[in-house]
Amino acid sequence: MTRRRPSFEQRLAGQRFLNRSLLGALNTVNGHRPFSREGRTGVLTFFPSWLTSELPLHAIAWQALATTLHLRRGALRSRAGRLGLAVDAASWYGLYRLWAQGMASQSVYEQALAEGLGDEVREVTVPAGLAPAIRRRKIVLGPTDYPRRRWVHDATVSYGEFGRRNQLDIWRGPDLKPGDRAPVLLQVHGGAWIIGNKDQQGMPLMERLAGHGWVCVSINYRLSPRAKWPAHIVDVKRALGWIKQHIAEYGGDPDFVAITGGSAGGHLCSLAALTANEPEFQPGFEDVDTSVACAVPFYGVYDFTNRDGTGRADMGDMLTRLVMGVSPTDAPELWDHASSMSWVDHDAPPFMVLHGTNDCLVPVEQARAFVALLRKASSEPVVYAELPGAQHAFDVFASPRSLFAVDAVERFLAVVHERHRRSVDADRP
Repeated sequence: MTRRRPSFEQRLAGQRFLNRSLLGALNTVNGHRPFSREGRTGVLTFFPSWLTSELPLHAIAWQALATTLHLRRGALRSRAGRLGLAVDAASWYGLYRLWAQGMASQSVYEQALAEGLGDEVREVTVPAGLAPAIRRRKIVLGPTDYPRRRWVHDATVSYGEFGRRNQLDIWRGPDLKPGDRAPVLLQVHGGAWIIGNKDQQGMPLMERLAGHGWVCVSINYRLSPRAKWPAHIVDVKRALGWIKQHIAEYGGDPDFVAITGGSAGGHLCSLAALTANEPEFQPGFEDVDTSVACAVPFYGVYDFTNRDGTGRADMGDMLTRLVMGVSPTDAPELWDHASSMSWVDHDAPPFMVLHGTNDCLVPVEQARAFVALLRKASSEPVVYAELPGAQHAFDVFASPRSLFAVDAVERFLAVVHERHRRSVDADRP
């Protein structure tokens, strides 16, 4: 019995199926090992790598749907179609491995906390995390889950004179009252100092903490190129001052304020933590307390000058044109003082630094260098979680890696808060 030759339409469907399968497989490879971490190609590589590494099961579902549509058109009748199916199978296995890597990040966080905090992390308890069904639902919803509407009861509150760029949102439980003295977290958004707003980032962490009795504050700040450095850090400092003066009205404790942020927000939160009450960054409000209890930067930029070669070689041009308004040659002190690394000393507060090995936008090598400086200079705990396979912005929505990060950060904050509570109790007569 002779095998029936595929029709032209079936051969065409098979070829299209193979082409689509190859593109999907390339995307899977890019999720495992980005094609580039440098220059413009690194920036272009980032977005698909980020989505694929944080949403691998979604990618399997999308690819499976496309495969089904091609098969219904008779793609398997052609040799190209059968090869496409084999490529799909390999791609799906690779995507499953990405999922397993994200799930394995829990042990990375556990090890980081144990190394940085020792027995303290086992002595402090935190409220129970997400129930398994809720965790699964959040992972399925991914970027479409938007908890802000459930927790922001005070929105677009003004903290400065620059309109909507000096506004903040307050995340808190509805039962908090003035005088409750709940611990406070300030969230600083990223966006390369030129884009972004308070509605976009840090939501999984703020949702968890607000649900467990914290007050979380997310802020806008002035952006480049309209605003030039140091406007960005001045606004962060101004927001800290506002929190110290007003957060008690919303049930928060002005004596315990932690700070976090990702990317440019990671830079700003680390710099703010290391420059408490620094007059250079507090023009007109030099006497306002801007100290923080601890800092949790995610995939931050820690050095504008790239002093040790661990940063992006091409970032200097962008910073000169858009952010600083002047070159490092013409204003070396301005650039040096904009770098968190320049301010590391023995007065640094506790830090928890998180960074992914696959980061295409901010090299993980800079996080390692920053952590090494902190550990050498500071007597306070320094927790460092380096996440295999994680991209920039891995915490933006509820993926396994992001939700495990929330668990770990909450435990770190609980240890620091417990230290604060004991110190307050010891000072009481």
